[in-house]
Amino acid sequence: MAPAPLKLIALNCTLKSKRSNEQSSTDVLLGQIVEELGKYDCNGEIIRVVDLNIKPGVTSDEGEGDDWPALRKRILDADVLVVGTPIWLGQPSSVAKRIFERMDAFFSEKDDQQRTPAFGRTGAVAVVGNEDGAHHVSAELFQCLLDVGFAIPPHALTYWVGEALGETDYKDLMRTPKPVAQMTQMLAANVAHMARLLKRDPFPGLQ
Repeated sequence: MAPAPLKLIALNCTLKSKRSNEQSSTDVLLGQIVEELGKYDCNGEIIRVVDLNIKPGVTSDEGEGDDWPALRKRILDADVLVVGTPIWLGQPSSVAKRIFERMDAFFSEKDDQQRTPAFGRTGAVAVVGNEDGAHHVSAELFQCLLDVGFAIPPHALTYWVGEALGETDYKDLMRTPKPVAQMTQMLAANVAHMARLLKRDPFPGLQ
């Protein structure tokens, strides 16, 4: 019997709004990840978070006009979450940080086995930028994903950084560098594998 399809959600934490009609390098890399995961029957969508009204706060609903409750539901309805961010001043974008601030509420929403709502879901990270810092940025995001309950398989990261003070963005490249393509392929293979394992046999939590 064929394995069940997997559902994916990818969060583009660029600072560029779709309304600007400006292409996002993060969107390009996330698109490549989504394409690779599709080969493993793991399909979904990319959401540009900056175009939503994700209010500041650490609860699951910050009141009227807050778009987080609906996005939270879409995240928890998926098997796989990919968080993509550019590097700004050596840090993840403020949009990425806002997402994880809102996930802080997961700690007060544990079940009887002390599992957060994110348990049983697999996380991965994509980083782009024109300076060094991809390892630092991914380390911050991985720590957040792990803290709130997502599972992280080996090599669940793909990234690209240009030369220091350079003017070329990932979206400007004529072709994807082979190491980046291989990282993306490995991410997809490992993420889909872990997501299927967890779908079949979730983490038990405390008994």
